[in-house]
Amino acid sequence: MSLNIVLVEPEIPQNTGNIARTCAATGSQLHLVKPLGFSVDDKHLKRAGLDYWSLVNINYYDSFAELKNKYPEGLFFYSTTKAKKKHTDAAYKNGCFIVFGKETAGLPKLIIEENKEFCIRVPMINDARSLNLANSVAIVVYEALRQIGFTNML
Repeated sequence: MSLNIVLVEPEIPQNTGNIARTCAATGSQLHLVKPLGFSVDDKHLKRAGLDYWSLVNINYYDSFAELKNKYPEGLFFYSTTKAKKKHTDAAYKNGCFIVFGKETAGLPKLIIEENKEFCIRVPMINDARSLNLANSVAIVVYEALRQIGFTNML
């Protein structure tokens, strides 16, 4: 088992490449929900992931509903600046899904409203709008891995 990182409609290839590299280094699965704001052949995407692409298992979905239907028993957490609960307050489990929205708008409002009890946020000062997506993913992934005991990692 591993963590499942979900990017809903990512827009910036460098962020997705960096997130793919984090997934490779942690043994996490990467799930990309279309539409993507770039081509998967994008040179910036590949450059950001460097030589880690062979270590990443990437799954593509036409919609978030398709992903949810594929994993009806999955435990999902939703990262948003609109959450009340901190990312450190969540009880992550091996195999859980951590969902992130696109860089310019975050997660769709409907997803947040339907899953309020599973929404999490990375704390920051009031004047900061948000963190870079790749940084947010890394912060949350390593907290989840800490909680589950860094399973399958040295």
